[in-house]
Amino acid sequence: MDKEKKKQIIKLCVAITTFAIILLLVGITMIRYQVEGDKNMPFNLSKIIVVSTAEGQETDGKKKWNFKIYQNNDVYIYIDKNENYRGQEKSIKSVKIENINITKAPNVGRIQTYMPNSVDGRLFDYSDEYVVNEKLEYKGAEESNPKTLEIGSNGGSLLLSFSNTGLETYSSDKDKEITHDGTLLEKINVTNEDIAFDVSFDIVITVDNCSYRANTTLQLPCGNIIDEGTCNIEKTDMSDIIFKRE
Repeated sequence: MDKEKKKQIIKLCVAITTFAIILLLVGITMIRYQVEGDKNMPFNLSKIIVVSTAEGQETDGKKKWNFKIYQNNDVYIYIDKNENYRGQEKSIKSVKIENINITKAPNVGRIQTYMPNSVDGRLFDYSDEYVVNEKLEYKGAEESNPKTLEIGSNGGSLLLSFSNTGLETYSSDKDKEITHDGTLLEKINVTNEDIAFDVSFDIVITVDNCSYRANTTLQLPCGNIIDEGTCNIEKTDMSDIIFKRE
């Protein structure tokens, strides 16, 4: 075999090896992205706070106390600017909650999703006017305002509520006073196990020219609200919530 042919074979081997290495690196990068998601987002999901309790809303009746009981889970989602972001300055155009799915239904009741109340007074009004059907969208604004469905364009918070609206009405003449919290559930013979449910939804953060989507799952209500009345959790470890560019 002459020297020229050997050189050609060596060049071919080098080219094949280089191409294989490139393919391997691309494959590793793609797999890593699928597992870890986007690590250079202009904004990050910083924490999720859940407050679980119950309340009674007055209904017509002949007894001293007549309440329709709701088990409520208010979810606060915080989006903060990524101080380590490498790129041009970005601003939030919108944050959407999409693909809401009750993956495990409660044994008792029916779960509805609600947006905040738009008028003065209560934070949430559990009427059909505020039911979230397909998606909930917060628009970027100067600052966060849940009543107008706005989130700060440089970071802020949004909230929604998952409420069990299918529970019984409580009527009684015996109670001297009523405490409007999770202890109400004991009065209609409901247990923590009866009302436990799981919900999943997508969080979509849209900045100037692209969007990032992640799915998250919550197990609700949090804590033993029947004994404690009101419970809350604060989630700051977001390693299980993987955002990917759309």
